[in-house]
Amino acid sequence: MLDWKNRAGSAPERAAEPKSATRSYVGGLLFSRALATLIGIYLLVTIGLGWYWSQEPALFPVAQNAQVAAEKEGKQMVIGYTTVETLKTVAGTLLNKPGGYISNDRFPPGLWMDNTPSWEYGVLVQVRDLTRALRKDFARSQSQSAEDADLAKAEPRFNFDNKSWILPSSESEYQEGINSLSRYQARLSDPTQKNALFYARTDNLNNWLGDVGTRLGSLSQRLSASVGRVKLNTALKTEVPAIGEVPQVDEEVVETPWMQIDNVFYEARGQAWALSHLLRAIEVDFADVLAKKNATVSVRQIIRELEASQEPVWSPMILNGSGFGVLANHSLVMANYISRANAAVIDLRQLLNQG
Repeated sequence: MLDWKNRAGSAPERAAEPKSATRSYVGGLLFSRALATLIGIYLLVTIGLGWYWSQEPALFPVAQNAQVAAEKEGKQMVIGYTTVETLKTVAGTLLNKPGGYISNDRFPPGLWMDNTPSWEYGVLVQVRDLTRALRKDFARSQSQSAEDADLAKAEPRFNFDNKSWILPSSESEYQEGINSLSRYQARLSDPTQKNALFYARTDNLNNWLGDVGTRLGSLSQRLSASVGRVKLNTALKTEVPAIGEVPQVDEEVVETPWMQIDNVFYEARGQAWALSHLLRAIEVDFADVLAKKNATVSVRQIIRELEASQEPVWSPMILNGSGFGVLANHSLVMANYISRANAAVIDLRQLLNQG
């Protein structure tokens, strides 16, 4: 039979129930606080790492860097050595800077960063262009000559997907590209090796400068589109227009999406950073060619404009004020430097084409 007198439980049992509930509440509260503390510490560490990893590498002395590398490896400073060593250093910076290569990261803080991957892509574009120029022009005596085997391996390595995380990773492919450049450089500086060549000729330099001008021109247009601009498109017609007929012109408003403005800005900074070093190396290896054409000053003018674009950005974000508005427009400032550098490249190419 049920004990109706003790149906509510004994007095000790009733007293233990509030204590048990209190312990459960306190335990849950302590766990929640511990979890919140861990999450807070994780976020603080992640934000700190993200800030540290987002610092852009400083400019390095090109000639001194090549000289130190040659002495360390016991190599001779031949024509072309500085260009290849600078290309290796620029590419190696992508892999060895604080945080390493971030574009393919799948975990924080790299996953949350978008400015640094854009900067990395800008550097990678210039690495790809010069590697192709080495393979196509600088290391070949003429169009019918055989291409260098190591340079033929280096170019596709650098053109690998820049966001591949694994199997293979972008870092491993780019490191293989650097290794191929090192093998070419070792043969180039070895007097006993006759199959590694570097031709510092005007036509080779002019071809590469053509690629440089194309890149800078595109960047200038994309940066200027931060505030929107009207683009005039002339419709192509197969028939001959009648006398006095006005060609049909269509207007199109071109404007960079708001979320892409900072990406374009940092891609331009990455290209300018890489190109300023590569041009300093070109100034060393093509010194005779530039001196004969009286073009050394023109090269230094390009370098000065590119290095001026590397001034620190003190604003916590990339501002996008209107052309003559109250707020600054960092994209238009960058476009100014890029446009002036591009104009100097055009003048340099014309100077090289003269007899």
